[in-house]
Amino acid sequence: MRGVFMYHWFWMLPWLFFWVLIVVGIFFIIRGLAWRGWGERSAMDILKERYAKGEITKEEFIEKRKDIEGK
Repeated sequence: MRGVFMYHWFWMLPWLFFWVLIVVGIFFIIRGLAWRGWGERSAMDILKERYAKGEITKEEFIEKRKDIEGK
């Protein structure tokens, strides 16, 4: 009877290892995405923010927007 339980744990080890790898993999994927800068602002977002704060005039906004858009 004791041998049956030993084999039972033996076959559970690969599954345990599999799930540990899955959890570790998810952790590294999330960490990698966070390091890449989720939520980075685009140049257009920064330009709109500067215009909204009054740091640049409407003419400057239009000129810089054309530069960013490549027109």
